[in-house]
This record gives sequence, C-alpha cells and structure tokens, in this order.
Amino acid sequence: MLIQGPGRCGRTLSSARLGSVAAVAAETHRRATDARLRRSLGQSRMFVLSGYDAFLGFLLISAAVPVLALVANKLLSPRSRQGERELTYESGMEPIGGAWIQFNIRYYMFALVFVIFDVETVFLYPWAVAFHRLGLLAFIEALIFIFILVIALAYAWRKGALEWS
Repeated sequence: MLIQGPGRCGRTLSSARLGSVAAVAAETHRRATDARLRRSLGQSRMFVLSGYDAFLGFLLISAAVPVLALVANKLLSPRSRQGERELTYESGMEPIGGAWIQFNIRYYMFALVFVIFDVETVFLYPWAVAFHRLGLLAFIEALIFIFILVIALAYAWRKGALEWS
C-alpha cells in the first residue's frame, strides 16, 4: 500500500505493519472515546440537578441561619440566672399573675384557617409562574384545588371560625 501525505514521501508499508498501525489508531480512538464518555458520565452524575443550584443555595442558607442564631445566643447570652434576671420584663412593671392562661379556641381556629389559606398561596404560586407551559389539564387541576379550598372556606365561615369576637 502506498502512503502519501506530509512527511511520508510515497513510502510503502507492508500489510503486517499496516495492520499494527491501524490497531494502534483504533486503540487510541477507543481510549479517547472512553475518556470522553467517562468525563460526560461523571459530569452528568455530579450535576443531575444543575437547574436547582440556586434552590440548593437558598436551602443551605435557610438551614444555616437558625443554627447560627442558636450558636450566637449560646455564646453571647449572660451566664448568671439568679435574682432579677429570672423575672419577666414587661414595660418596666412587675408581672401580675401567672403566664399560663387559657385562650379562647376561636383564636386557634382563626390561626389555622389563616395557615391553610396561606399554604394555598404557596401551592398556587409555582403554578401561576409556569401557567403558560402547563396546559389545560393543569388549569383544570388548579380549578379543582381552588374549588376544594372554597368549600373549606365556606365550612369555616358557617362554623364561625372567621368571627373574631
């Protein structure tokens, strides 16, 4: 076989030597392909949730803030717990009576209704952001969700949970 190209000058190679050159080239190509595949698989395993890196950052910060607050409280709080430091401070006046009194159940009911409808907002916000991509089925599901919440609101209203006095 005649090999021409830069630096070859039209030399011929025997078929045995040509087979070994082809085998070396094939092995080099296989190793390069394997290395590329390993790199791409490693990157895909490492960054499976690449779109959620900002969420992960917020999650880590939101987990670190209370921990740092508790640690700072432990380090900076006064050590002595006796005498005047044990008293509750309310506007400079001495406390009268105990702190454990029974509240009316309506306050708790009102708070629970508020939490329920606050959670509704949390669930509806992502739906509203992605509304144009979700389609008609998601719209129907959201209407069913809102309908269930309206039934819950009507029930709470009928039972008097929204009455403050």
